Amino acid sequence: MACGTVDRVIHVNVSRLRRTLLAASVAAAVAVPVTGAARPAAVPAPVPAAGALPRVAASAAPAALAARYAAVRGDIVAAERMAAGHGHRRRAAMLHAMADPARRLLSFDGRDGGRAVEVFGDLAAAGHLAVLVPGGDTHLDKYGLLRGGALRLHQALGGRSAVIAWLGYRTPGTVSLAALTAGRAEEAAPALRAFVRELTALKPAARITVVCHSYGSVVCGRAAPGLDVAGIVLIGSPGVTADDVGALRTPATVWAGRGSRDWVAHVPHTRLRLPFVTLGFGADPVCPDFGARVFAAGDGGHSDYFAAGSPSLVNIARLVSGQPPAGARRGL
Repeated sequence: MACGTVDRVIHVNVSRLRRTLLAASVAAAVAVPVTGAARPAAVPAPVPAAGALPRVAASAAPAALAARYAAVRGDIVAAERMAAGHGHRRRAAMLHAMADPARRLLSFDGRDGGRAVEVFGDLAAAGHLAVLVPGGDTHLDKYGLLRGGALRLHQALGGRSAVIAWLGYRTPGTVSLAALTAGRAEEAAPALRAFVRELTALKPAARITVVCHSYGSVVCGRAAPGLDVAGIVLIGSPGVTADDVGALRTPATVWAGRGSRDWVAHVPHTRLRLPFVTLGFGADPVCPDFGARVFAAGDGGHSDYFAAGSPSLVNIARLVSGQPPAGARRGL
């Protein structure tokens, strides 16, 4: 949807909208069970002994980080055993890979679909940090997508940088009423603020940037007033529940990028207040009136922002490292 069409999209048939949302919710509720596979949240897991999210480490010293990684690895192994014991072989196999001693997880909780915070790079030595906040339908059974993006961003950054994949909230299903409202983002915002606060205390001299994809940008929008970061990068954003950058109440530089084939461009960028719920996420972050700095994101689709060698990945890496991106401007 082009910029400047917000006023027209709010004139909808409310009764028809309610029926459509009800149908979508019912479809989402039955889609997974009929496949015969367990819902991600249905896989049992123990209470993590290393502590629930958010949590970083006692200090940035290599020994302290190594101790934290080892403690979290114990939680992953315990969750793997429980999943295997209940016949959830797919989850158990994924957790077995996650428990590899070469991997570095700051936090893990296998309950309710799963939460995980993984570091890519040397956190002790890093001077530039990126915190990736994923969008909807991200859980342990699909964690590989988030991990792949974090790995490619770390490879693009190189040097004294680290990337943190922050699956620290209960993401909404792509086809669900929750994906149309800010409820899950409201729940997630305090946890993201707390994590960044601990990360800042751990690495006070580091430059921290949050990179927020899709529904993750809604989370970042709700958390923005309390995020002590240098930059907020919005990619594939449906909106952040704010009319403009000023409404985010953040001193951080706000960037926005969208691939030319990203379907989110066609999402109505408005907020529709109904008696039972508020739908939508407001202004389009790549439009001039929003006031973000817009960077070139290439011709990719909604899931292509971290594709190897892509213009979006190159520019996101530049933003994280404090360099200006190619093709930056104010709004589209």
